[in-house]
Formats: sequence, structure tokens, C-alpha cells
Amino acid sequence: MTKPQVRPARWTPPPAGPAGTPVKPSNLRVRTAPGDGTEDVLVRDDGHVVTGLADGRIVAIDPVTGGSSEIAQTGGRPLGIEHHPAGGYVVCDAHRGLLHVGEEGGIEVLADSFEGARFIFCNNAAVAADGTIYFTDSSTKFEIDHWLGDLIEHRPTGRLFRRDIDGTLTLLMDGLAFANGVALASDESFVVVAETGAYMLHRVWLSGRQTGPIEPFGPVLPGFPDNISTGEDGNIWVTIASPRDKLLDVLLPKTPVLRSIVWALPAWAQPHAKKLIRIHAYDVDGHLVHDVAGRHDRFGMATGVRQVGGQIWMGSLEQPTIAVFDLPSASGLGAHR
Repeated sequence: MTKPQVRPARWTPPPAGPAGTPVKPSNLRVRTAPGDGTEDVLVRDDGHVVTGLADGRIVAIDPVTGGSSEIAQTGGRPLGIEHHPAGGYVVCDAHRGLLHVGEEGGIEVLADSFEGARFIFCNNAAVAADGTIYFTDSSTKFEIDHWLGDLIEHRPTGRLFRRDIDGTLTLLMDGLAFANGVALASDESFVVVAETGAYMLHRVWLSGRQTGPIEPFGPVLPGFPDNISTGEDGNIWVTIASPRDKLLDVLLPKTPVLRSIVWALPAWAQPHAKKLIRIHAYDVDGHLVHDVAGRHDRFGMATGVRQVGGQIWMGSLEQPTIAVFDLPSASGLGAHR
């Protein structure tokens, strides 16, 4: 794939907001996946963990035995995965768009373009009880193999969409610096979207007196948010895939040519995600409830998170593993009150 050129724009990164004191993940366990790139995770009623892999497969992993079974092969790059209320899964495929994948592996394309332009980086979704889907298209210029280019260029083109059950697409937000994770409030009154390149979460109100307004959700984050999800506890769980990069933060407000030079460097010399586990959880008012940080030799760069019962499951864009730790006691409470 030809590496696209960048036209960097100046941007001054905001300082990170207040944070709690991180706690280490409790009883952290790592399970081997049957391939690389377990970007998102979804837990089925039978306890199996569903994830997509870099080779296009969607698999279910038995967390007890470690065995796995293939559900489908999308022929693309599956990222975000959600349950569909009618059965099967809603899958954001970076190459193919928004998909419905049946339990037996059948694939239906739900949306692959908007106003005549194809999606090139469908990323994450949240699904309402009636089948309405909220999903992101991270960039209109940079595909998944060149995701770093979007952060270096910083000319935001990411978007948040709603797909109604009749197939109608509505643009809810655009101009996002790498639109990423999506989470729907338990009562479906609002949807939260992660803006990776701005270290931010945003809330879009969907019902009640505040219908329509868009506002920040929580503080400016200490790193790059990736997938987010609503836990069984009603909190919005957020992966921070990597801490902020000091070099990138220094270069963003300076003359754009410097970032063009960085983009021209070989991949090994460019900014890289750090192999860190960092998970936040926020209540419905945007207050920090949990702040978890740690490291493991076989798992890092957490990009997917799912709270089910007393466990927190994680996936990673770059690892051939999934991981799980025990739900911590409340940490960071009061940090933003």
C-alpha cells in the first residue's frame, strides 16, 4: 500500500486533566489467541470471548481451556465487535465497513459509504436495543495501515454516524481527530465517542431536555483513547492505548514541515505506542471511578475493554493475546468532583 503524504496543521495539545492514583490490575491473566491483533473483545453468554484478528477472522476463545473456534472470515480487518439484538454481531471492519455477522458466519454489509464516498476506516460501534447503531469512521484519508499519519497530520476528518434500523445514515459529528471508540449510555440517553488525536471523549445527548448538544465527557486524558464500552456497572470504560508522546506534543504546535520530516522517516524511527495497560472508567457524570495501570510481558497496548460481572477483559491491536483482570474496588473517586 502506497504511503500517503501528510499536510500537517498546527495544533496546540491541551494539558491533561486531573487524574486519580492508578492501581495495578488485580489478578491479571493472559490468554493466547489464535492470531495477531485482538483489537476488541466481546463476552458471550457462555463466557467465550469474541475477537477479530488481523487476518480477517472473527473467533471465539474459551477462557477456561484456551481453545478457540472460528465464527467468520470477513476478508478485511475486523475491529469493533458488538452484540446485535436480533442475534449475531455488529462488526466494524476497517476495509469493508459496517457489517452484520451471523452466528453461523454469514456476512451482510450494513453500510460501506456515505454520500457516495466509501468508508476507509470503520472502527468502533455501539448498538441500541432496537438495533440502531452508532459507529465511527476514523479518517477519510488514512487507512488502518497508516493510522499514525492521521495523528501526525492532524487535519481531523473522523466522523460519528447513526444507522437507523431502516438503513438511513445520519452524520452526528465530523471533524474529529481520529474518531475511535463508541459507547451508549445504559438508558440510551447519550452516546460517547473517543477522539484519539485530541485525547478527549465527547458526549452527544440523544434524549431528554438536552437532546442534540455535544459536550466534553470527562477530563482531557493522559494518553490516546481507543475503544470504549459501557460496562454492566453502567460506567463508560475507556482504553488508553498509549500515553501521550512527548515528541509529538512538542511538534504539533511547531512548523508543520517538522512533522513531514518525521513521517518520511522509516517506521522504526517514528513515534510508537508504548506497551502499557491503562484503563479508565467514568460514571454517567464524567467522574473518574477507576484508573488501572500496569504491564505484562505478553500483553500491552490495550485497545479493547469489556466489563462483565467481576472481570475486565481486554484486547490489543498489536498482540496475539487477550487479557483479563478482576474488577477493582473504586479508585480515583473524587478526582473530578
